[in-house]
Amino acid sequence: MKAIESRTIFGLRIKLTDVLILGALVLYSLLAPLFPSRIRGSWPGFILANGLAVLVFLGANLIAQKTASRHLRFLLRTLSVQLILLYIYSASLRLQLIFFPQWHDQMVIDLEASILGVQPTVWIQRIITPWLTEWMMFCYVFYVPVYPILSLLIYRRHGEEQNEDYLFYIGLAIVLCTLGFMMFPVAGPMRAIGDLHTVPLRGYFFTAASEFIRGRIHTPGGTIPSIHCAAATIMWWTAYRYSRPAFFILAPVILSLYVSTVYGRFHYVFDVVVGIAAAFLTMALGPVLIKAWNRFTLRS
Repeated sequence: MKAIESRTIFGLRIKLTDVLILGALVLYSLLAPLFPSRIRGSWPGFILANGLAVLVFLGANLIAQKTASRHLRFLLRTLSVQLILLYIYSASLRLQLIFFPQWHDQMVIDLEASILGVQPTVWIQRIITPWLTEWMMFCYVFYVPVYPILSLLIYRRHGEEQNEDYLFYIGLAIVLCTLGFMMFPVAGPMRAIGDLHTVPLRGYFFTAASEFIRGRIHTPGGTIPSIHCAAATIMWWTAYRYSRPAFFILAPVILSLYVSTVYGRFHYVFDVVVGIAAAFLTMALGPVLIKAWNRFTLRS
């Protein structure tokens, strides 16, 4: 693993992860006033929110770089990156129809029907049981704490540079997925064919948590590529590189997570396939970007 170099600008060390994050927010801010009628909500408010997010992110990282505590530096860096990636995801949802003003669900439904002969989110209802639902929703929800847990594991066993490597690859996967939302907007099976889902998803604690996400947080879109599947694949790949025990522990969770996105009616099968493909694109593109960034930084 080649370390990602940094460049100091106005007293702040800028890394490739920062360039990726700031570049995405600048791009999204520039798109908003170009198509104001296609953005969800007020475009000036959207740009203002992006600016505030950038200031908070840079402020947290400036404090992190000034502190003498390695553990506090790790905490501030990791949380600031992972939280702003969550913000980038939510911001991108407001721009999904910016290039194409209509959802493309019917194209996906027709494609899956022609290849599989069924609509998977409907077909899978025949195997729904409370305990299986609970396991699937556990995998769907547990994906969230894996972000910081894996960061902590990498930091404790390998150090800050390796954690930065993980943050960059996760960030790249998420940014690529958010761009995909805009290039091929899909509302998702819950919105497009919800009336065909006649078997209720009954379970226990994690099912209740996923239903809370579905009812209070989940919005139309954010579908292709599946960020859940893309980021989970990057996590699993990173665990293989840095902690083989974690890789094997995560194996049943990640494999079940792929299924859970369809089982829980959050995604089409096509979303899962494209999400995993986005992760492999990230793995291929990452080293090229790191090499180019390091060359640029060392020459400057």
